[in-house]
Amino acid sequence: MLSRTGRRTPRRWLVAATTMALLGAGLVVAAPSAQAATVNPNTTYVFVNRHSGKAMDVWNWSTADNAPINQYSRTDAAVQQWRFVDVGNGYYQIRSVHSGKVLELPNATDGVQLVQNTAASGNNRQHFRLADSAGGYVRFLNRHSNKALDVWAWSTADGGMISQYQDLDGANQQWQLVALGGGDNGNGCGSGSFQAEAVLNGGTWTARNGGSTVYTGNDMRAAVQAAVNSLSPGRTSKQRVVVRGSGSISAGSRISLPSYTTIDVCGTINVTGSGSGDQAPIYSRGTTQVEVQNLTVTGSPLYGIFMRNVTNVILGRIDMRLSSGLGVRIDNRGDTSQWTRNVRIDNVYVSGASSHAVETYGVDGLTIGTVTARNVGQSGLLLNETINATVTTVDAENAGAGTGYAAFRTANRAGRIGSSYPINIRVDTVRARGGGRGIFCVSESGGVAVNRVDIANTGNNAILLENCYGVDIAAGGGTISGGGEVRLAARTEFPGNRDITLRNFTLVNSRILENPCTTNLTISNIGLNNSSINRC
Repeated sequence: MLSRTGRRTPRRWLVAATTMALLGAGLVVAAPSAQAATVNPNTTYVFVNRHSGKAMDVWNWSTADNAPINQYSRTDAAVQQWRFVDVGNGYYQIRSVHSGKVLELPNATDGVQLVQNTAASGNNRQHFRLADSAGGYVRFLNRHSNKALDVWAWSTADGGMISQYQDLDGANQQWQLVALGGGDNGNGCGSGSFQAEAVLNGGTWTARNGGSTVYTGNDMRAAVQAAVNSLSPGRTSKQRVVVRGSGSISAGSRISLPSYTTIDVCGTINVTGSGSGDQAPIYSRGTTQVEVQNLTVTGSPLYGIFMRNVTNVILGRIDMRLSSGLGVRIDNRGDTSQWTRNVRIDNVYVSGASSHAVETYGVDGLTIGTVTARNVGQSGLLLNETINATVTTVDAENAGAGTGYAAFRTANRAGRIGSSYPINIRVDTVRARGGGRGIFCVSESGGVAVNRVDIANTGNNAILLENCYGVDIAAGGGTISGGGEVRLAARTEFPGNRDITLRNFTLVNSRILENPCTTNLTISNIGLNNSSINRC
């Protein structure tokens, strides 16, 4: 609706006027009074808006003061993760896991942009209480303004502004608190029962199992390994170790996890120095039933996590801010007679790796929630000789810049089952910005369906399919914009592409190029914006 001035009248004003009229007629009930909902300060949450279904998000991954907080499609990435800091009298600061800064409303004006800022003691603009709404939703009420956090103008778009407005209990003011559980039932890192723990107090690490102390000293790796080694030998069910504290370990060392072990690291492992081989702060080989619930790694590891010839593995919330190395590597050393099987990765964020964010080789049965890769030297997610995989989201920015790597890459006969390529690798969304390629299928891989694409400004091909078989791109739609072309190519040492489907996406300032010819190529419903399709 447009006003007389030609500006669009925000829907909130219409809702407010309608609500007040109905209140006068006694037809609706006023917004319920604020009552404190129960939250756990040890738990990490994602806040999902009831109206839009999108998550509260630190825009553009900023770590700066006064950076805007908007809404974005839920990915559970670190920019969408929040923790409550109790400041007393029912109020909380709400801290970003990504930036370490807290939510703030700069003033009491309706429509002012919600931002993040450095936490300050006694700053009422940073204090929020919770009010219950129907259906288990809550509202965030600011201490300074007593107004509710609100998706402005009832937006449903990515990037929709989060602001404040008088508390009307509208759906755009209601938020679901989604507790992120890395195998801990959403109760927070370190909560729940455990058999052993390694705890940092001052500069001293102490490892305990029950009433027994198994290590005391200043070596984090030794303390954690002692706690792991204290678990029951020969066990046939998982036992859990909790790590409480942060410290450094050498790149030439590792924390080794045997079968039936769960570890929950409530702190940061900083990897220093150099090493060789397959060393990693979290390492497991030839094992089964291994779980890493929470893990944060910084520094320069060879690998952040390395697992080989394993089965029934769970990785929960993995956050790696690296200066070199590879994030997560899970493989079988190329021995297809001994597949690594049944691997689940819930949510992994990797930045700064010189190699891949996540790489698999020889895995049968892989389930991944979200891989978020930022400024990694090679691929965001690379599947080598991997079959029966389901991935929700690959979200990569500047992955493999200046190289032929990609946000999402399959290689070395990934997707090949026997001698055929039925669809068995399914990815819901690939998002790529900058970097090398968006999607790259190579070296007799295939059996891949990518439902949605959101690819822009890649330095190499937006998509390259080279000697691939049974690939379906964008049944669910999307956009490919700028950067390199969508190319279908072949090397002479392998049979050429076959059974390829490209459909339902919009192509902007680019082209589809087929050379040489593909056997059984379907191109349909492609929206062309300053773009072309060049068949062989």
